[in-house]
Amino acid sequence: MKYGSIKAVCLVILAYVTVFSVAANERITNFTSIVLESFSGDTAHEWHDGRHPRNFDFSWGAAASRFTTTTTDGDGNEVTYPLIASINTWPMALHGTNREGREINSFGLRGRFDRRGHNWIDIYPVQGEGADAEPFEFPIPGRVQRFDIWVWGSNRNFTLEAYVRDFHGIVHRIDFGSIADAGWRNIWASIPNNIPQTRRLLPSYAPLKFVKFRVWTQPHEDVNDFYIYFNRFNILTDIGEQLIDGSELADPDIIPQLWSSGSNGSN
Repeated sequence: MKYGSIKAVCLVILAYVTVFSVAANERITNFTSIVLESFSGDTAHEWHDGRHPRNFDFSWGAAASRFTTTTTDGDGNEVTYPLIASINTWPMALHGTNREGREINSFGLRGRFDRRGHNWIDIYPVQGEGADAEPFEFPIPGRVQRFDIWVWGSNRNFTLEAYVRDFHGIVHRIDFGSIADAGWRNIWASIPNNIPQTRRLLPSYAPLKFVKFRVWTQPHEDVNDFYIYFNRFNILTDIGEQLIDGSELADPDIIPQLWSSGSNGSN
């Protein structure tokens, strides 16, 4: 091979290496674990999405499908299931065994249906209290890779799902599988790659929104009266930022500041 041909090949290889090096440097990955909900009973929530700190105030509500039970208590008051409460209990594998003086709570769910079947109970974030409470879909920080949550399912043959909404407004189902365990268990679910979390137009960062959890009962399982507890809803997510000159010009948190301080060039 002539020297000129060798030189040309070397230049082509160098160009490819340069292009791929630049591309690699533009996309930074930074995987981190974030607790979205401890279920401690506190309504204040804060996390960082890789760009800005986010603060949200919400609690949790629950609703059920047809055939959920309505009954009366000992005082003659009407009671409609499901019932929810913040309960002073926790998985020992996560928080240890010493209970004396510790205020670690879990989200408690009490369900009851009038008949067996494919019944469901939704557990969803809400803002407001009482009759004024409204469902609230909070943004999930970063490009989430995995959900995990601690569940005590009383060994009933139920299943758990989560629902998220992408930037197109499409809701996707994330399957955790069975919660039929005799004790606390940490269950997890990967986020499918076909759920979009970025877009072509800037800003490319397009976080998913968390919609709700859903518990399904199976037709052969007893649903007369049951309890389920949840603790620490956690995610593994990528909060790395792409290195783009002028990325702040597409940041919806910065745009208003830039334009409010800009000069008006019109006459």
